[in-house]
Amino acid sequence: MKKSLIRQLKSEDWVIVGAGAAILLLALLFPRWMPAMPKDLSSAGNWMSAGAMFLFLLVLTGVCQRILGRPLRRFAVSLLAIFGVALLSQAVASIPAIKRLGFEAVFFSVIFGLVISNFFRVPEWLKPAIQSEFYIKIGIVCLGATILFGEVLQSGVYALIQAFIVVFTVWYFAFWLARRMRVDEETSTMLASSVSICGVSAAIATCGVIRGDNKKLSYIISLVLVCAVPMMYVMPWLAGLLLPTVVANPETVQEVAGAWMGGTIDTTGAVVASGALLGETAEQTAIIVKSSQNVLLGIAAFVISLYWSYKGQKKRQRPSVRVIWERFPKFVVGFVAVSLLFSLFFAGNEAAPARTSAKMFSNTLFNIAFVCIGLETRFRDIFSKENRRTFWAFMTAQMFNIVVTLIVAYLLFGVLKPYLN
Repeated sequence: MKKSLIRQLKSEDWVIVGAGAAILLLALLFPRWMPAMPKDLSSAGNWMSAGAMFLFLLVLTGVCQRILGRPLRRFAVSLLAIFGVALLSQAVASIPAIKRLGFEAVFFSVIFGLVISNFFRVPEWLKPAIQSEFYIKIGIVCLGATILFGEVLQSGVYALIQAFIVVFTVWYFAFWLARRMRVDEETSTMLASSVSICGVSAAIATCGVIRGDNKKLSYIISLVLVCAVPMMYVMPWLAGLLLPTVVANPETVQEVAGAWMGGTIDTTGAVVASGALLGETAEQTAIIVKSSQNVLLGIAAFVISLYWSYKGQKKRQRPSVRVIWERFPKFVVGFVAVSLLFSLFFAGNEAAPARTSAKMFSNTLFNIAFVCIGLETRFRDIFSKENRRTFWAFMTAQMFNIVVTLIVAYLLFGVLKPYLN
């Protein structure tokens, strides 16, 4: 019994949860001593911060590799190269002109990885640390510390109601449409989550939950990021054109517009930028609605995990709690547990530095993971004939999302809220 427990705890699932827990525990105990990923490399201090972050991740991932019995030969050199590309992606995304366009660091992480893998040969010494799923799952556990249920409830019940209606309606439609268009089930699930919940984070979490193909994930992420850029500019223009014809109060116009953009644009940076184009009220409402949908990521991941765990059993095998638990991805348990723990006990200002650190580690691990995804992906796979159906399914689902969210936002923020107030 004891040996069996030790063997389970040494599995990748539980090692990932342990790695995420270690980061969060250190962030709570020693917030001032935690390394930080610099946004640019313009000073010696920023280079030192980057070095400290690399050493921290090297020790953490090295210990994990040792526990999992994986070879450490060339691992440090490989991780250093991948970390360097991720650092470059972060620096490029922070350039003011590029930041205004809404491109996030993960976009450049994938692009740089793709360039290396498609125009050059990935050398053998670079391969040991190419473990995208491993980094993604640790990042998701850390992400749980930033999802505080109390903040969303305090921010507005209308935003939460909209999030529930939109997420479940759009998810079901997107999945149904993709399957009708003969998109495979893995891709359909990731596509539906990305369109309906919160873009990049939802696609990443869903891929981890269903143990999906990273090449398919890379394509979905590319669609999310590329689509978010024109939406960031077009939607404020459409809101300013359409909403004043049906809503008289300018303040209410901004609330409806913010709720509309917060519920449809799939990256947080683009949501903030688009809201700011209309005004402070629109920006605040957009952020609140986006945060409400982010909270539903945990619930959606849990439900999808249950479905895929149950689905994975043999058809003639009687469903059992034990079998489902064995197949259930433990990093989802870690994500939900961390979110509940921080919501109940570490939601105050005294734990704010720990939550900031957790968010920063999550973003850094995602950047590293997407460098790895780029290194594992070939252009011919992304732009194959098969992905044409995925493209049209994504675009159609996004159009459905835009229309449904506009209707719901108008009814809640433009009709019900003014009437009750």
